[in-house]
Amino acid sequence: MKKYIHSLTFLFLCQWIIPAPETVVTTGSICIKSPGNPAVAYALREDADGYLAAERELPLSIRRETSETPEATRIKVTLTAREKVYYSYEEICPLPAVNHADCQFYMPGFWYRRNLRSPKEAPSFYTSDSWQVREDRLSAPLTGIYNEKNGDYYTVLRLEKSRDEALTTHASGEVILSGRTSLGFTGFRNIAGRAALAFGFPYHEAPRTYIRKLTLIPPVQAFEKLEKGESRELLWEIRKGNAPDYSAFIADTWTYAFDTFRPQEVKTPYDRASAKKVLSGFFTGSYVDRYELKYFSGVHMRTDDCESTASVEVGFVGRVLLNAFNALEYGEETNRADLVGKANSVFDSYLAHGFTPGGFFREFVNYERGEEETIFSIRRQSEGAFAILHYLDYEKKKGRKHPGWETKIKTLLSNFSKLQNADGSFPRKFDDHLTPSDASGGSTPSATLPLTMASHYFNDKSCLESARRTALYLEKELIAKADYFSSTLDANCEDKEASLYASTAMYYLSMAVPPGKEREHYADLCKQAAYFCLSWYYLWDVPFARGQMLGDTGFLSRGWGNVSVENNHIDVFIFEFATALDWLAAERNEPRFSAFSSVIKTSMLQLMPVEGSLFNIGKAGYYPEVVQHTAWDYGKNGKGFYNDIFAPGWTVASLWQMLSPDRVAGFFNRKQSSF
Repeated sequence: MKKYIHSLTFLFLCQWIIPAPETVVTTGSICIKSPGNPAVAYALREDADGYLAAERELPLSIRRETSETPEATRIKVTLTAREKVYYSYEEICPLPAVNHADCQFYMPGFWYRRNLRSPKEAPSFYTSDSWQVREDRLSAPLTGIYNEKNGDYYTVLRLEKSRDEALTTHASGEVILSGRTSLGFTGFRNIAGRAALAFGFPYHEAPRTYIRKLTLIPPVQAFEKLEKGESRELLWEIRKGNAPDYSAFIADTWTYAFDTFRPQEVKTPYDRASAKKVLSGFFTGSYVDRYELKYFSGVHMRTDDCESTASVEVGFVGRVLLNAFNALEYGEETNRADLVGKANSVFDSYLAHGFTPGGFFREFVNYERGEEETIFSIRRQSEGAFAILHYLDYEKKKGRKHPGWETKIKTLLSNFSKLQNADGSFPRKFDDHLTPSDASGGSTPSATLPLTMASHYFNDKSCLESARRTALYLEKELIAKADYFSSTLDANCEDKEASLYASTAMYYLSMAVPPGKEREHYADLCKQAAYFCLSWYYLWDVPFARGQMLGDTGFLSRGWGNVSVENNHIDVFIFEFATALDWLAAERNEPRFSAFSSVIKTSMLQLMPVEGSLFNIGKAGYYPEVVQHTAWDYGKNGKGFYNDIFAPGWTVASLWQMLSPDRVAGFFNRKQSSF
């Protein structure tokens, strides 16, 4: 923290060099570290030859070159060592006449607006109004500042082609890297009330660094070594634009970042059929039949042995009913009577024992401890109904009827109608007596999916009206306000799943209503929410060090999504979103959507665990979950590895939905648009 304050003091003293408000310039500084001693910071000034100099002679030369385009300024900095040196370089760009208090901020996949949905134990304005982070936390190495007063925005993007990373021995303080890295830092600062972009190299996180869930520790500043005669070239691009609102700013910035990085598909040996064959190993190995509820064990498992546990969960991370449907469908497609039998036993057991007296799904049961969740969630209930409606529709098309299941789902939908608020929202959590314990509406879009499906399956206009009311709430409270939050159950903050569910909800509504203005409106809302969801997905490949399993196996992060402000790991949560992107690409003539959908659909198959290539997973087909790609862990192992506990139930279900792109359109008897 002391070094961060020192740097800010230097900037306050140097503000007299900031020119007229219409000009954007940057000021630089460099820290030099001698091993075993505190680093020393030096202010830099530009001489007539374009070199940056300090008040004393430095052990390296710093050449700074700028080039202008109508929309952007490129800054190239070349550092060349005169002798062996350990350095940390930074630049600050105070924005012309932009008050910090008028601004909203953006670091893709990590920071939205002011992160005020997040708790004080995670990065947010509660701790500081100035933050800078290492680039691999972000889905693009970019910071944006949006001025709500006039719509002007500024972004800084790091342009780096290498993928080097080095290990360090400490998570905070001044650390000397063990080798070369390609990770810098990016962020924003409040400098005497003016908003400023902050960026530099190598990484320097401040005022705190975030190492695991709800754990902030003192800042970290990394120093890279240059040997005598060795050079390092750094390149950033500062861009100015204007957008009518924060949502348009996010869309513009994602498009710019996508066009800059142009992520390509990842080559893997898997097509849909071969990927499903591997994943079906999960159905074979995880089936548990020793309790009244039969299930595919998919939660609270160890990655090293993947032994089944006594816990069963309907939705969220378990997805037992959706996996039962997937196993049934796949078993009949491939003449696997074993899978068909297991799937049917799961459905039969839930029909007989899977509901509460009030008509809700028994969401989570731990048979070993004799514990059962009694506070329910609209998300898990919706995901259970979603799976059963797919099952019923499939069975009906096969000529098989299940009146008992239809009665159960109608009772559940009746409960939904009682829970829904006048504004169209659903409480996040409630009990078996319909009493809310968490009134937050952030999980509402999860209910839209089964409501639209039920309206079609039962030809029930009331379900469609209920779904339309959710759309009114989503449009007013989430999409119009650019405020996507609390859709995941193990965090209550800004998260990917809220925007994913919001976009997918509008996709389902577009399928459920006839062509016309209403359908077009839902498509527009689907697109607007999609940009926020896309912003969580990586457009670049973060570097890993030797000795970090993901780096040693050649993992590429492009196409994988970060989770939330609280949980900084990437995963394969995609379900129908890739299909919705392909649909939007055709509906709104946006080829970037289908191009990135192709990146997602190939990249997310990289860690397919098969014999001889298990990626540190104990059994084939048990797809990993908590993929730790930055200096953050869920409690175990750190960057380049997984947490030791995982939930393959949802990962298998998510990828299976992605690998079944005709499923949604087929349910609604629609033809999926193709670009």
